[in-house]
Amino acid sequence: MESKSANASRKSSNNILDKALSKGRGEINLSTFAFLFSEMVQYCQNRSSSVVDLQQKLAALGHHVGMRILDALYMRERGSKRELRLLQALIFVKTTVWKMIKSPSHILRLSLTHSNQDYIIENESLVNKFIFVPKDKGSLNCAAFSGGIIEAILNGLNFPCTVTVHWHKGTTYMIKFEESVLAREKAMESR
Repeated sequence: MESKSANASRKSSNNILDKALSKGRGEINLSTFAFLFSEMVQYCQNRSSSVVDLQQKLAALGHHVGMRILDALYMRERGSKRELRLLQALIFVKTTVWKMIKSPSHILRLSLTHSNQDYIIENESLVNKFIFVPKDKGSLNCAAFSGGIIEAILNGLNFPCTVTVHWHKGTTYMIKFEESVLAREKAMESR
């Protein structure tokens, strides 16, 4: 009799409905992501008049996603501990966010010539991997979506910035911070 109740309790613990939501890792099939992203690009393309307008619309969609990613990451991974220093926030984006996006190798470069600019370089952006760019839209970089995610996360961490996406050694995200961020960093260093 006891073996039946022990067996029943093991079965109930394996039930997916009994598992906590925070324990599961959200995995998505790459082909599903590619299909969804191509639909997003087509949606934006049908509503834009130029390549710049299309990239701005993709960045706006990425901004919405980035705000939600930030909330999810801090609830799951960080225990609600927010980064206060600029370099730590950039490392957070480079490591934790990229791990969640499942994007290939990337490099964080701090600008030596401009103190308010930093760069994240991706060899092969996941969002550009499955996109065919027509000749009339040759300068299109769909990684503007990822740039919107980066901008939303850094703005959400209270590091106001703008992120632009360029083709240079792969995909380069140029992050330009507002002067208030630099002033706050200098004040924190002087403490």
